[in-house]
Amino acid sequence: MKKGTPEDPKGLISEAYRIEGITAGECRTIFLDWALSLPDGADSRAVLAVLVDRYATDAPDHPMTQVMREGLQAMTRTGRRGGWRSRPRD
Repeated sequence: MKKGTPEDPKGLISEAYRIEGITAGECRTIFLDWALSLPDGADSRAVLAVLVDRYATDAPDHPMTQVMREGLQAMTRTGRRGGWRSRPRD
């Protein structure tokens, strides 16, 4: 079994770039699995920025590049958070 990197512990992102004909939807699924595989306390924005830098230059039109860029952009947005995070704690 191939070992991943600190930024891609399971090697999911690197594998996505090797899959011929992969779709954006499949990349989103892989991206979610990647995000859930990060260790607790990891700075997901910083880790994602490293991956974008690593892959975007060689594969700017790959669906995974687009998904990662969208994820990075979503992480930089500011504003109100919904759900349980916006509720007061007792």
